[in-house]
Amino acid sequence: MQYKNQLRNFYIPEEQSIYLLNANDAKKLKDWVALCISELEKLGYKDISLIGKGAYGFAFAGLDNSAQACVFKFSRINLPQHIQERLAEEAYMLSQVHHPNVPRYITYQVVKKQGILMMQRGKGIDLERYSLQHGRLSARLVVDIAGQLADVLLALRSYYKDGALQPIVHGDIKPSNLVFDEQTGRISLIDWGSSVFAQVDAQGQYLSNNVMQLMSADLQSSNARMGDVYFIGADQRAGALSSPRFDEQGVASTLYALASGQSCRFGFKAIPARSLGLPVEFATLLDSMLSDDAQLRSQAGDFFMQQMQRLTHLVLPERQLFDDEALLPVWVSPQARELDTVVYSSRKSFLREHSEQDGIAYVDDVQLERYYKNYLEGMGETEKAFVAAVSRLARYPVVGGLAIHWQASGVYIDSSLNLYDASLASSFALSVNNVVTLARAIAKVGIFKACLFNARNTIHISRTTTSTPFLAPPDAMIPYQLAPVLSGEDASKQHSYFEDGKDPDEQLVLPDAIMDDIARLNLIRHTGCIIFEVTNLYMKIHSYYRLLDPKAEAEFNRLLQSILSKVSLISGEGVGGFMKLPYKDTRFFSHQAQQPVCYYPANPYRNE
Repeated sequence: MQYKNQLRNFYIPEEQSIYLLNANDAKKLKDWVALCISELEKLGYKDISLIGKGAYGFAFAGLDNSAQACVFKFSRINLPQHIQERLAEEAYMLSQVHHPNVPRYITYQVVKKQGILMMQRGKGIDLERYSLQHGRLSARLVVDIAGQLADVLLALRSYYKDGALQPIVHGDIKPSNLVFDEQTGRISLIDWGSSVFAQVDAQGQYLSNNVMQLMSADLQSSNARMGDVYFIGADQRAGALSSPRFDEQGVASTLYALASGQSCRFGFKAIPARSLGLPVEFATLLDSMLSDDAQLRSQAGDFFMQQMQRLTHLVLPERQLFDDEALLPVWVSPQARELDTVVYSSRKSFLREHSEQDGIAYVDDVQLERYYKNYLEGMGETEKAFVAAVSRLARYPVVGGLAIHWQASGVYIDSSLNLYDASLASSFALSVNNVVTLARAIAKVGIFKACLFNARNTIHISRTTTSTPFLAPPDAMIPYQLAPVLSGEDASKQHSYFEDGKDPDEQLVLPDAIMDDIARLNLIRHTGCIIFEVTNLYMKIHSYYRLLDPKAEAEFNRLLQSILSKVSLISGEGVGGFMKLPYKDTRFFSHQAQQPVCYYPANPYRNE
């Protein structure tokens, strides 16, 4: 198939909750983390803790003998050797960078064939987490961050190696790779695993003064590493020769995401920078840097590098320019709960329906599940942003669901969103509104459904061979909460499991005996979801339930246990499930291709 060779370029694994791993994989992960901590303690470091994990390794924080905060990166030992060696390459690139906004390289060493990169720890929290806590960042803060990033990029472009100009490309600038110290306002650019020496300069000229070097260099192959596809620009995504322009694109994406409360760059057509309450010159600059026009992007990038320090002197006191009340109902619990929220959605069929590539409908489900970020390549920018916006909801402690229907007349949304941390209410409201705003900008007819559940409630069932049935452990139970009784009016608008029809992504056919129980369950007033995920030797049962009729609790509990007792009848593989919203409360929104212009006021001290 013509797309097969592209797949390897774009897969970036999403961090999976440990509660979704089977018992064997979870034990391996815990043992590996314990081993890393043990090795670091033997080397004399203290207060070791895991702070992050990705496709290629783990990152730990700790203190050295002088109580300096350090970060230690380990490569995954089960990766091919050439992949493990990337950590040594990252260590070398970081050792070449000396800038106050870049945590200092300390050392790289190999312990028992295990590479460990040690560096200074940036102070604060990463800007992705900060954004999730605070929602859209103020114009003042966004401009200040932009000024610091411009200074870092200037330093990277000015690097000399062996007496010749040799710019460095970070290659993966995004909010989660920027650590922010709220006390000082300083940012630190971290994670240099995608960094390389640029092959061409900002004008596209080859970077070599030596004719023999130019003749021997491979000027057809890019040395660029693939950064996060949610933030890198079109040239880097297409495999162009590495250039300082790559980092301009990462910066523009990052600033746009922080100003809009999103987790990607793709929403800029529906929610342009000029609609985000930013100063007119800065907003125009961001929109131009994100433009589809390559020449305009380059001109804007040059302007950014030349003028950003001037723009940091703009007077930008706090102004409330937006009403960020949630456009969909959100129930906020008075008590905070620790949840590992996971979103399951009809993402795959949505990508198929909205893809502009021929042939995507024939890609098998396993490929599309594993490589779906690749297929963002074939979608319109707004559709990409919508998928990312739904995924962002799962970064909050929230359970519930969404059912979105696009029709010619507008967008109809049914929802149940239950947030378990009141301090995140305003930020979550903005994330919900971004889902709505992006949905309104999608003109095609279709359906999208998403279930948000707590992975900690997942029931894991395994078997040794495919010839034996799945059996739920004797002590297993599907948990549920008792909720306040619905009003008579709300109860009369009860929503059904079956109203939305079959989910287009379901491949698992549930046996009649389980379907009978689900049909009976459907008659009881409740909200929530149940999802069966089955592979050849493993089954996961995900669920979230709130019972809205306390008098029916005995029957409700009996049906849930009955469903569990019948999992031995499930014979197929795939995913199948049902979502029930508390009652019919459909919200209607008209189509709107783009948000209107909203600039920061020219005179912020005048009441307008």
